[in-house]
Amino acid sequence: MILPKLDEIDALDRCALRVAWREVVPRSAPPRMSQVFMRRVLAFDIQAQLYGGLPKNFLRDLDKAANGKTASSKSPGLKPGSRLLREWNGVTYVVDVTEEGFVWNARTYRSLSKIAHMITGTHWSGPRFFGLSKGSPK
Repeated sequence: MILPKLDEIDALDRCALRVAWREVVPRSAPPRMSQVFMRRVLAFDIQAQLYGGLPKNFLRDLDKAANGKTASSKSPGLKPGSRLLREWNGVTYVVDVTEEGFVWNARTYRSLSKIAHMITGTHWSGPRFFGLSKGSPK
């Protein structure tokens, strides 16, 4: 099997995309799938074949979620006794990590995202809002 090169995918028309699809993906392309989405799926599958696909722990968590089980609600690397600080609109917010969850304003929450939503009034990823993940605010 000859895999198309990633930088060549953008130049393929619909017919060429379907030919590449048959080489890369083990099922037929949906008949009405947009060319943009076909390119994304092809690029992902080519990279997965070249570099090994998704991490095993991600696949395990995905399988658990599909079966109705929940993953751990704690953010990675946070231990009870940790303290998170975030300045927002000139106000510094302090969140303490406990065994039960996250304490802010003398209330315990199970989710950092809930606290971030209460602070900002909009939906945020809690770990991202508090600077714990990629793409975190500076």
